[in-house]
Amino acid sequence: MILRPATLDDVEPLARLGKTSFVAKFGHLYGAEDLNAFLDETFSNRALAAELADPDRAYQLAEIDGALAGYCKIGVGSSYAQHSTGQHLCEIKQLYTDPGLTGRGIGAQLMKWALAELRYRGADTILLTVFSENHGAQHFYERFGFAKIADIHFWVGNHRDDEFLYELKL
Repeated sequence: MILRPATLDDVEPLARLGKTSFVAKFGHLYGAEDLNAFLDETFSNRALAAELADPDRAYQLAEIDGALAGYCKIGVGSSYAQHSTGQHLCEIKQLYTDPGLTGRGIGAQLMKWALAELRYRGADTILLTVFSENHGAQHFYERFGFAKIADIHFWVGNHRDDEFLYELKL
């Protein structure tokens, strides 16, 4: 496995993996209209290119045999500041792996990168959100020291998901 930063050349593979991973894990929760609108907005080439150009965002890719196996997206700052006492908040925005490759350590390597990169960027607190019924992800984040601090909501079109906000104090 090779980890490397994403570039604009990675937009299309990122879009494919983001959509595939999201649908595999959560697609059954939503109606087609809500799901398709969310996927088109979140994983469009335009949206991903804008994020890759944003200095407050970073993507790290995991490749196996030259193919995209997973990625992690981080961000400086947080829209959940009201829930934390941290002074320099950052977020892990997405941590996705190819659905056929889970359990191979890809997520752990990407998490280690995210923690190191956010420390380097001056974070004293890292936040992330996780679906309330995604127990495997919750256990994964807890292994890295994250703890639930709030109940929040995440919208996919007109569908509201109950989510948990997790925090790691550095």
